Amino acid sequence: MRLRLLLLLALCRAGPAASGRSLSLRGSWRIRSGNGSLELPGRVPGCVHSALLKRGVIQDPYYRFNDLGYRWISLDNWTYSKKFKIPFNISKWQKMNLIFEGVDTVAKVLLNSVPIGRTGNMFKRYSFDITSVVRDVNSLELRFQSPVLYAAQRSKAHTSYSVPPDCPPPVQRGQCHVNFIRKEQSSFSWDWGPSFPTQGIWKDVRIEAYNICHLNYFMFSPVYDNHTQEWSLEIESSFDVVSSQPVSGQVIVAIPKLQTQQTHSIELQPGERTVELFVKINKNVTVETWWPHGHGNQTEYNMTILFKLDGGLSIKKSAKVYFRTVELIEEPIEGSQGLSFYFKINGLPIFLKGSNWIPADSFQDRVTSDLLRLLLQSAVDANMNTLRVWGGGIYEQEEFYRLCDELGIMVWQDFMFACALYPTDRDFMNSVRAEVAHQVRRLKYHPSIIVWGGNNENEAALMMNWYNIPPRELHTYIKDYVVLYVKNIRKIVLAEDKTRPFIISSPTNGAESIKEGWLSLNPYDNNFGDVHFYDYISDCWNWKVFPKARFVSEYGYQSWPSFSTLEKVSSQEDWSYNSKFSLHRQHHANGNNEMLHQIGFHFKFPESTDPLQTFKDTIYLTQVMQAQCVKTETEFYRRSRSEIVDGQGYTMGALYWQLNDIWQAPSWASLGNQLVSPANYHFLSSLSESVGLHKAHVTAIISQQGDTFAFDLETSAVAPFVWLDVGSIPGRFSDNGFLMTEKTRTVLFYPWKPTSKSELEQCFRVTSLMDVY
Repeated sequence: MRLRLLLLLALCRAGPAASGRSLSLRGSWRIRSGNGSLELPGRVPGCVHSALLKRGVIQDPYYRFNDLGYRWISLDNWTYSKKFKIPFNISKWQKMNLIFEGVDTVAKVLLNSVPIGRTGNMFKRYSFDITSVVRDVNSLELRFQSPVLYAAQRSKAHTSYSVPPDCPPPVQRGQCHVNFIRKEQSSFSWDWGPSFPTQGIWKDVRIEAYNICHLNYFMFSPVYDNHTQEWSLEIESSFDVVSSQPVSGQVIVAIPKLQTQQTHSIELQPGERTVELFVKINKNVTVETWWPHGHGNQTEYNMTILFKLDGGLSIKKSAKVYFRTVELIEEPIEGSQGLSFYFKINGLPIFLKGSNWIPADSFQDRVTSDLLRLLLQSAVDANMNTLRVWGGGIYEQEEFYRLCDELGIMVWQDFMFACALYPTDRDFMNSVRAEVAHQVRRLKYHPSIIVWGGNNENEAALMMNWYNIPPRELHTYIKDYVVLYVKNIRKIVLAEDKTRPFIISSPTNGAESIKEGWLSLNPYDNNFGDVHFYDYISDCWNWKVFPKARFVSEYGYQSWPSFSTLEKVSSQEDWSYNSKFSLHRQHHANGNNEMLHQIGFHFKFPESTDPLQTFKDTIYLTQVMQAQCVKTETEFYRRSRSEIVDGQGYTMGALYWQLNDIWQAPSWASLGNQLVSPANYHFLSSLSESVGLHKAHVTAIISQQGDTFAFDLETSAVAPFVWLDVGSIPGRFSDNGFLMTEKTRTVLFYPWKPTSKSELEQCFRVTSLMDVY
């Protein structure tokens, strides 16, 4: 048996060289509204909202009720335009292409007033042949259509049967028919986020010119042969040969650290051609594998690939190679019904501990490499080893996966389908097929990605009948489900990538769902696959309410963000728990009451006579409640990984919902709120029933240690749930929400932007439980 492995390729584009010329069209563009009444400069990559904000046309979109006030932006049809010169002689090149790595979303593309193509999928790469249209001086236009209006038109045109849901729940204050457009699904709103359906060129755009032939893409898959215990590389390269004659040459592959260098002869016929090579790794050299955080190193190897072709054409690429195996194990368990569901990395069973990842901002041009590093490093510092890139967001940018490779974070990668049924008409399926093939080719090099997931909760939505489909019509939707996820997405993934497992949905019963015809009667069966579990009514301190499942890929509780976070996007009239603003920000039905209900199990409610202080204290209690609930549930799942009780258990993964926030509102996010103390504790009674607790006076002396700040804390009494806050200064504490039983304690603060001791002293606030009574 051969276990296929994986490699991360640091894709690099050929610059001005014998292989061709490249002209970036990033930077300054012009943007105008549909009727031409508004015209302004914009940036690419970027979006209309960001351009309007930068020019002062709009306020912070996250401020108060601006998500409603700025609906006009997504309902308009905007145009992006740019005039540019070609800095080289276009007559010397046989072919020129206009490449868009990402367009958001529906647009007509014109070069020099000539239509050259259309875009309709945020997740696809578009390439347009402009050889016959391009000039020395050019005018490029993208005429966008409102994504909201486009989705509504596509839904209306689908007359044979409805494809639910039509609209999100009213509490989400969102837009309708998002399942009819291949765009970030949560951009039309979600239960944790606002509705900002963006328009713009959100990724790189450039012109490529070439003669003879051009390397379109290349992919690598390390392969491990269990029988011979040898490694090899499968290499696939795709060329566009514009020469009228065959092109011959050599490919030289070198990995110096592994003492491996091999030369292969190739011949390319005119047209689109694919070359497949097989490179054996020197078996006399030990190959060090990539390991998840906490289990070993993330060893990488530098590789060069040189194509030396006829006519003096030379194409050289560099790559980073990582070796590792991944297996999804579903097998019988002694003393239990059903099957296991766990992952082996390099032959070792690994407990996946971590969280779910949503888009870091409604406007992707604001998601910088620095922000991603801060968020991902925080996950590692919290001792996580896994993130699930959730299927209602986006396929993340390259830097996200590169950082996960570097930090040893395993990634469960969903395809972007979530909480909805989807059409399967010809145009939609053609778009999806191109999307899936592109994303697999783009991402498969990353060792961090250990599993592909077809969708989020759509098996459950269909089989638990979330949308009240009449039984006589169910077969239509089951057929569509199988067509989309099995006959198309699964088929493409297995053809493009044999290095990692693919599961149809989450939650799913895995092998049991397949056995039942790809959809299980009960997708939440604790004896198979993974489950999502939410219970806001039962007492979260009672571990008996949690499922002894094989793998729990979603669970969690809401809380409010700190007052210092809310203060920046609200006004004084908003600062109460039942204000119009508080109700507007809550997108989960009855969510504010559910938090109070959970608090009431173990804590007293605030007793201040000051309404503002009561609001602050209530926010604090929601955070304490959330931390305790997530802590209790997480510990239960970790205890269950090595035991079978009453036929259930052997839990091998716990990913709470959710790591990060997208705006300032109540949500399930708990990053700077996580309990990461090395010491554990157990309360013998509810804190509301405790006797002898006194109000603690907690003080801090702040000192700087390089880029880090030490907070030397001192307390006058035992202080439960000590919460440290430095206002709007971004960063994280090494510990927070902790039980302070000793007189002194030191906590470190890692700022995300430059700050000072005096600024921290001015903003610092500390709260412990007895402060709210």
